[in-house]
Amino acid sequence: MKLPTLSAVVSVHNEENCLAACLETLTFADELVVILDRCTDCSQEISKGFGAVISEGAWEREGERRNAAIAACSCDWILEVDADEHVPTELGKEIRTAIASNEFDWYEIPVDNYIGDRLVRYGWGASYGKAAYPGLFRNGAKIWGPQRVHPRLVWNGRKGPMLTNRLQHFVDRSITDMIKRLDSYSTARAKDMRESSDYGSYPGYIRRIFSRFIKCYIGRKGYREGGYGILIALFAGLYPIISYIKADLEES
Repeated sequence: MKLPTLSAVVSVHNEENCLAACLETLTFADELVVILDRCTDCSQEISKGFGAVISEGAWEREGERRNAAIAACSCDWILEVDADEHVPTELGKEIRTAIASNEFDWYEIPVDNYIGDRLVRYGWGASYGKAAYPGLFRNGAKIWGPQRVHPRLVWNGRKGPMLTNRLQHFVDRSITDMIKRLDSYSTARAKDMRESSDYGSYPGYIRRIFSRFIKCYIGRKGYREGGYGILIALFAGLYPIISYIKADLEES
């Protein structure tokens, strides 16, 4: 019986500093696809060095770029990875085993997030970070929505059990990067809110400051991470209200 084939796809915007380290961990895939989004650095040359299938373009919205990345893949299964992520050897083996079973159509992968060199395992979530993500799926099973940030997902088929081994995500270099990410996420979310005219309610966003903080700091054990856990929970709570205020008060 022929084993299912696997495409590993990476979406890139000027990621020359981390791209090679990411691609080195994806050699277990049958096809390597790199989507170059308005790159002006050496990302293309690095990708060619790994024999990647390359697709170039310019996408304002995350959902549109990710759908273009999926469309560029030719294998039976797809693994979505970002340039700041690494797939350890044991996770790669588990992925090959999962798709060979042919029982399910998509899987979530647990994530270990790093801030600088520090592993920060607890507290992530509520639109500010990912403790797991649905990154492994049969070709045709996943469609991204058109949003700029945190696009919605449409699924076809059955969800499998959470994988056991963890992806390594080097999410931020420092606390300054965490703050910059909150600013960029909320700006993109504000644009989506203005275009859809779906602003939500101010009192609802005030409540979410507290509910999200409690979810991340208590429910997801962010308290175990010291100051980083406080910041993650705080930023997760502030993200909706900052997005709302930007949508209301800024023009673009």
